[in-house]
Amino acid sequence: MTTSPASGSVVSPDRVVLRAAVAAYLGRYRGDTRLHTQSDLRVYLTWCANHDLDPLTVARADIERYVRWLQDVRRFQPSTVSRRLSIVVGFYRVCVIDDILPHSPADYVRRPTVPPESPTLGLGHLQFEALITTARPSANPNDFALVAMLGLLGLRIFEACGASRVFSPAGQRTCRLAPSSRAAPVAASPGPHDT
Repeated sequence: MTTSPASGSVVSPDRVVLRAAVAAYLGRYRGDTRLHTQSDLRVYLTWCANHDLDPLTVARADIERYVRWLQDVRRFQPSTVSRRLSIVVGFYRVCVIDDILPHSPADYVRRPTVPPESPTLGLGHLQFEALITTARPSANPNDFALVAMLGLLGLRIFEACGASRVFSPAGQRTCRLAPSSRAAPVAASPGPHDT
């Protein structure tokens, strides 16, 4: 057993190896991807702890139980279950690459069937009109701007929240968006005289 320098408490070697494995896996990612990956991995590790399982000694059947828990207890959609399972599969793949485990217990776990098209179509034009009409008289002008950016420009929420306002020399206001494979790099935003 080793002593943790931060708390002075005793930490088992298994916990040290698990922490190193988690750090090695998360070290492959940066920014928002790392945050989302860390969040999904934390859900799995917490599930293991709640079921008295050591993540480094689980069997395929345990991971299958985790998938059933995501589906039956948490009632996640197949796409969410598949994404969370992908994080677990990736974690174990890195454990094998780094010689922490001889083989991955997640290799033959069945993935839920995910339809190629999203079942969520978005708002209809009348629903969007009602939403934007409700947002326009808001005391906070950001409400209307956010609804307009999401609905009219087709931005995702993380793209809209990552936007920064830029004023050009000609007095036009533009909006810089975080790089995305979907979004154009610059989009016009209505000026004060346009509203």
